[in-house]
Amino acid sequence: MTQSIDDTIFCVAETASGQVLGLMSGGVCQFKGVPYGASTAGAGRFKRPSPPVAWPGVRDCFGYGPVAPQCPADFANDYARLVHFDLNTGFGGVSEDCLHLNIWTPGTDRTARRAVLFSVHGGGFAIGSGNNPLYDGAKLASFGDVVVVTVTHRLASFGFLDLADLDSSGEWTDSGAAGMLDLVAALEWVRDNIANFGGDPGRVMIFGQSGGGWKVSTLLAMPAARGLFHRAAIQSGSLLRHLSRDEGARVAAAFVDKLGLRRGRLRELNELPWTQLLAAQSQVGSHLFAPVRDGVHLETDPYEPVAPVESCDVPLIVSTTLDDAGLFFSHFDLTEPELRRLLARSYGAAADHLLALYREHFPAKSPYLLHAQMVTDAGFRRFANAQAERKALQARAAVYTYLWEWPSPAFDGKFGAVHAIDVAASLHNERDPIMGGGGRDARMTCTRLASAWVNFAKTGSPNSEHIPDWPRFDGTRRSTMVFAADTRVVHDPYRPIREYWLGMPGPASVFG
Repeated sequence: MTQSIDDTIFCVAETASGQVLGLMSGGVCQFKGVPYGASTAGAGRFKRPSPPVAWPGVRDCFGYGPVAPQCPADFANDYARLVHFDLNTGFGGVSEDCLHLNIWTPGTDRTARRAVLFSVHGGGFAIGSGNNPLYDGAKLASFGDVVVVTVTHRLASFGFLDLADLDSSGEWTDSGAAGMLDLVAALEWVRDNIANFGGDPGRVMIFGQSGGGWKVSTLLAMPAARGLFHRAAIQSGSLLRHLSRDEGARVAAAFVDKLGLRRGRLRELNELPWTQLLAAQSQVGSHLFAPVRDGVHLETDPYEPVAPVESCDVPLIVSTTLDDAGLFFSHFDLTEPELRRLLARSYGAAADHLLALYREHFPAKSPYLLHAQMVTDAGFRRFANAQAERKALQARAAVYTYLWEWPSPAFDGKFGAVHAIDVAASLHNERDPIMGGGGRDARMTCTRLASAWVNFAKTGSPNSEHIPDWPRFDGTRRSTMVFAADTRVVHDPYRPIREYWLGMPGPASVFG
């Protein structure tokens, strides 16, 4: 370096590809847009990621890097605005050069060896990025004296287009799992470089909500990811199985047909502008692209029929929010008679009993939120229960569960205990709109969950002075931490409701 660095403003760290320069704020070093892989454009499309290209001198990492090609969510949708999904493409731009990390650390002293919290963003497998304001890691890094990392990676057709069964040449072996191989590469980067950012590569916690939870579920079953992390948490994103090869091939065939390509011309995919690929995937359905159980990178389903052996020694937290499924609906003015008719269409003669069961436990809940909870119990919560049960049955590392009941004050409270509210809380982002903008109750609630996150990352146990004693989950007592105004441990919360859904038909997986 040819000039000195003012360490009250800037911070510098060494990586395997070159030095990076970040900015100081409130005692936290912030490095944004740090490359962990090369561009995935052209010949890099649908392939495993390559190492980043080395750079001379010091690279400025003051702002976010580009995010994977995607369409922003509709800004007119209240839920999209609540979780900033309308801003997914607004921080860093859009490009296939999208393999970047953001790092927040209290200091770059190698001897500090702080626990590392590696956040995997939500948005299914189709949208989102670690640049979203919901995932800002500055407050958690300061609060817990930890290193926080967020990540961007390939999504939808760019990350999960399974071409292997459309072309037997062997060129597309990685295509159905490319987006997951990006995350493995990011974790390998953390293993090899995070000590230079004050982190401990031997204490890495991965966590993700919704689609981020699906990705964490997948990493827990990936042989290539084994040993790269040491604790894991899944928030409203328990994935039990991947797409089969047949399912992946059908989605890929529809995509290729939409582009007008013949099977023998698949290499032309590398020459098309990414905008054309994005348009085609949107027409086919971006949500249909997901990791494929290819027998190469993904050898088994994550938690079907049992917990994966690859992560048998990794402690796990599994959770849901009370009203998770509210993100799918906007009928806030739903009336009780309308709810009854809606249930009758779905459940026939069982509708009256179902409504009475819920009203026994939630007599004052709005019909909209009651319906959201029913759909949550039928899907999100059933998958989470199954995942926790199977991890507990493995009888190796501990599993802990929580239920989030603290309602979001945003939008006059109409969303209740909404999907993704615990993301902001786990990162101690009490100022986020989903938490109500930083009020006293929001600060207290964030401290409760964030302290559990920090202790779990450091020790493998979520217990802290800010919450009651949190027992391990097992299939008998089913001890669950309930985060609410009166945060408490409940054994088998709402057991009659849970048992009711055990007897009802449900989706085989989150993909239908």
